[in-house]
Amino acid sequence: MLQTDALVLLKQPPADTFQTFTVFSDEHGALLAIQRRSKKNAPAAVALDLFDDAAFLLESSNQGRTWFVRESRLITRHDGIGRRYESLRFASTLASLVARNPGPEDSRGPVAALLRTAFAALAQSARPDLVYFKSLYRFARDEGYPVKQEWLAGLPAASRTEAERLLATPLAALTATQSAIAGPPAAALLRRLEDYLRTHTEILLE
Repeated sequence: MLQTDALVLLKQPPADTFQTFTVFSDEHGALLAIQRRSKKNAPAAVALDLFDDAAFLLESSNQGRTWFVRESRLITRHDGIGRRYESLRFASTLASLVARNPGPEDSRGPVAALLRTAFAALAQSARPDLVYFKSLYRFARDEGYPVKQEWLAGLPAASRTEAERLLATPLAALTATQSAIAGPPAAALLRRLEDYLRTHTEILLE
């Protein structure tokens, strides 16, 4: 048995009786979890959805390759993400990124903390593009890549000033309906960051 808190990153199309998820645990990283789809589920086994943060009791019969959900208790559900297409798009992109790049054992706690912060911001933010930009930068930085020393320092002066301003703004400041950050979306900066990560790191973006 495995007892852990985890976030739902991916949700596969359901089978007749089972739903398969990729979840990310603070202690154990990415796990493949299977939940029975049945009206006879125990009351504690909540039906899971994308981006849910839940407490799990898991059981494996194949040495941890897959885990069966014995119990699940919802901690946080970010309903606001699904109300806006852009928020859903960027949340799904971030979740897929982490599923492809679960990282080493010592990075699991910071990655889980990043996901919780980002999902909460994406559920409310008027600027999901900026939330994702900041999250991607932080993910790469926390994985040990020199994004500040190489990517940020290598930007043209005007772009570097704008990037520094965005990165210095807490995610919580991006949750207001009218964002305090002026200017166009960070699409150009995001493209530059993604190009850097593709060519200078082992992070799989897609």
